[in-house]
Amino acid sequence: MPIDLYYVPGSAPCRAVLLTAKALNLNLNLKLVDLHHGDHLKPEYIKLNPQHTVPTLVDDGLSIWESRAIMTYLVNKYGKGSGLYPEEPKARALIDQRLYFDIGTLYARFADYFYPQVFGGAPADADKKAKIEDALQLLNTFLDGQKYVAGPNLTVADLTIIASVSSFEASDIDFKKFPNIKRWYETVKSTAPGYQEANEKGLDAFKGLVNSMLKK
Repeated sequence: MPIDLYYVPGSAPCRAVLLTAKALNLNLNLKLVDLHHGDHLKPEYIKLNPQHTVPTLVDDGLSIWESRAIMTYLVNKYGKGSGLYPEEPKARALIDQRLYFDIGTLYARFADYFYPQVFGGAPADADKKAKIEDALQLLNTFLDGQKYVAGPNLTVADLTIIASVSSFEASDIDFKKFPNIKRWYETVKSTAPGYQEANEKGLDAFKGLVNSMLKK
């Protein structure tokens, strides 16, 4: 049976799932969700995902959403031994911490700062921007002496965080002024399988959306 992924190309969480699939050499049956026309609010979609968010994955009768849950599920089912989400408790705990840091702090603060500007016409909030800078400083610290965000090897933590951080390129946030982040960013871009197709194409779509919305 195919693995269906309901997604939006520009979405950072969707791009993180696509990066994971590439790293696992998995072929996903991509189903575009047109948010503008309310595809996510249709009864058949809400039946799959009552929160009507993207991405949503459907695999062998299981419907699951929240990108980081999807990513770890895919590795647990299809990528044992890949190193992307190792089973050793200490290694996994560190990866989990980074995943939760992304959803609860890094990406959350970016969304809180930037999306009201893009989708609501709100002015930039200096205090919210400062919180993003604090989160980036934490990420920079995590990377002290580390090739990747959770140790010496590429993991799902890198894939979710680079999907988030790359989105900052559409904003006025200069993450490359943090030396460890800049080094890590270039490393992941050159080592994550299928990076250009899985992330860069969607990032370009996100930048295009931002530009069109801010011109209104």
